[in-house]
Amino acid sequence: MAPTIAPIETSTDCPTSTTVVIIGGGIIGLTAALTLAERGVAVTVLEKGRIAGEQSSRNLGWIRKTNRHGEDVPLALASDRLWAAMAERTGCDVGYRQSGIMFLSRTPEQLAEHQAWLDSVSSLSLDSRILSAREIEAQVPGGQGHWAGALFTPSDGYAEPTLASSAIAQAAMTRGAVIIEHCAVRNITRSGGKVSGVVTERGEIRCDQVLLAGGMGSRRFLGNIGISLPTLPLVLSVFRTGAMNGPTDAAVGGPDFSFRKHKDGGFIVTQRGALDAPLTLDHLKIGAKYLSALRSQRGLLRISLGKHFWRDLMQSRHWKNGPSPFEQVRTIDPPINEGLNQEAYRNLSAAWPVFQNMTIEESWAGMIDITPDSNPVIDAVPNVPGLTLATGFSGHGFGTSPAAGQLAADLVMNNKPIIDPHPYRFGRF
Repeated sequence: MAPTIAPIETSTDCPTSTTVVIIGGGIIGLTAALTLAERGVAVTVLEKGRIAGEQSSRNLGWIRKTNRHGEDVPLALASDRLWAAMAERTGCDVGYRQSGIMFLSRTPEQLAEHQAWLDSVSSLSLDSRILSAREIEAQVPGGQGHWAGALFTPSDGYAEPTLASSAIAQAAMTRGAVIIEHCAVRNITRSGGKVSGVVTERGEIRCDQVLLAGGMGSRRFLGNIGISLPTLPLVLSVFRTGAMNGPTDAAVGGPDFSFRKHKDGGFIVTQRGALDAPLTLDHLKIGAKYLSALRSQRGLLRISLGKHFWRDLMQSRHWKNGPSPFEQVRTIDPPINEGLNQEAYRNLSAAWPVFQNMTIEESWAGMIDITPDSNPVIDAVPNVPGLTLATGFSGHGFGTSPAAGQLAADLVMNNKPIIDPHPYRFGRF
């Protein structure tokens, strides 16, 4: 089951024309739409299912600079500023709390890796620092783990995924954006080699620019028009506890668990040391691009060949303007790995016994689109003028979504970008 998203009422009528069409109603597409609407640009968001129905509402809600690639930190810093103003910008509390994020190290070797990251970003003037075991106990009391130390960034934090996308969508609509659910885009149309519109299941919409923010569906959509985007799926299983007296308001990531406070008084928990990696045909096609990442993440992935392979294989890869796979599967809803959730429960309870008596209120799973270097693509497609991508966020999209959406909007309208977009260029693959 998926978390319950704060409800909003979207449009039921498709316009015949607009300036920008955004394909995908996840948090990246919605923040781009809000930015464009605030600038007076006519924008329509088309979502095949429900807004934020996939990973945008299923993620952990972490907003962090810590342990990001150095070239990705400026986007996270810009997002911090935008998250801090999000309640005022949308008129809603999205649960943003700058309570800090801590990454625990069980061994000196793990701590050395955290120190190496800290050294690599020393020029960025972050407030990250190394904590001793005694300082960990002061920050997160009641622990029974034996920690070599931790990497802690006080200015990191979190927000509530089930609130944020709805608030951003409502704010965008208030400023004139049109958001339509249950309307899959089948293809783009071109005139003189340039984008001139999109073909949807309800008919054609003319436009000047298209922003593809389709998450897990972006690779298949682009494949239909002859463009290869390297992304592969991973699945994260999560559970939320009932309200309890927990050890800290900071988010904490251990080697094999993580937790953070939820707005209802419980905690969002996952097995941070393992992700499901369901095999697909795409692993055969583009898997070689991931060899370096696989070597560095050895032991993290639980690889399986099962139902997802056959379901993925049965979905069309070429459909031109006809019915698309996005009309067959409106929402990607992977099965929960209860075994991984139980591992997270055992590991967390051993480290902080206060969690031994927790109750589990709900569980869910979400599918993440991973690029070979775990950085997204936010860039124009060179051989398709008028098409821009904002996709492949590799599980990091929620935290950087305000700045990522603004950067995408900047590129679509040829404005000065909020940060240097070079790390996110499509051509790097």
